[in-house]
Formats: sequence, structure tokens, C-alpha cells
Amino acid sequence: MNILFLCVGNSARSQIAEGLAKEILGSKYVIKSAGSKPSGNVHPNAVLTMNEIGIDISDQFSKSIDDLDEDFINNLDFVITLCSEEVCPVLNNDAKKIHWMNEDPVNEKFSDIQSRVAFTKVRDNLYNLIKKFFILNI
Repeated sequence: MNILFLCVGNSARSQIAEGLAKEILGSKYVIKSAGSKPSGNVHPNAVLTMNEIGIDISDQFSKSIDDLDEDFINNLDFVITLCSEEVCPVLNNDAKKIHWMNEDPVNEKFSDIQSRVAFTKVRDNLYNLIKKFFILNI
């Protein structure tokens, strides 16, 4: 099964979802993330919030949909978008589309504490959504 987590910057939400899904679903599935306008890096708080639960995403990197293998894109089973306030990217293919609204935890107006709380909230929400997805679809 091929699963793509998709958002705009591919620096936080989709990176966290990719890490969680790989941990929860295991290596039998091909799980990737991408963004329509990749930021170029994985946000340090995304790495930190995942380290708190024992998942290392420090080797992941921000990428565009165009950077993904064509075979993977052509054989997607699920595309899960994670946007909230911005316009979510769209992938026109035969994959089942799911939208999980999640606020972007990357906010320049947040203090360090507010940012950590926002990242933790997104991580915990995505964890619950992925567990439910696993029960319903696998």
C-alpha cells in the first residue's frame, strides 16, 4: 500500500504524519510526504516533538510532489491532505483522497512555549487519526 501525506510546506504536519505512519503501520507500506511549496527544511520543533515519543525524523527532508518517484505517484492508494487555513494541494489521480484538517504549528508569532504546544497538539491529533485510519483501512 502506498500512502502520501500532503501539505503546503512539507516542514511540519506532513513530516510528523510520515514519521508516525511509518512507526504505526510498519515497513510493509510505502509512506511518503510532500508539499506543494516545500520550505526546504524540516522544522526543528517537528523533529523535537517526535523525539519526545521516541521517533526520529531527523533524516527526513522537505520535498515537492515533483520530487517523488513516478511509480509511487502512479500507484498511490491514499493521498491524505493535512491543511487547515491555507489552500491544500491537489493530486489528480485514482488514489482515495482523505482530508485531515490540522492547523499549521509553524507560526512566527508564537513564543517558544506556544510553538511547542502547537507541535505537540498536531502530533497527538495525527497519532489518533493514523490509528483510526489503520483500524478502518488496513
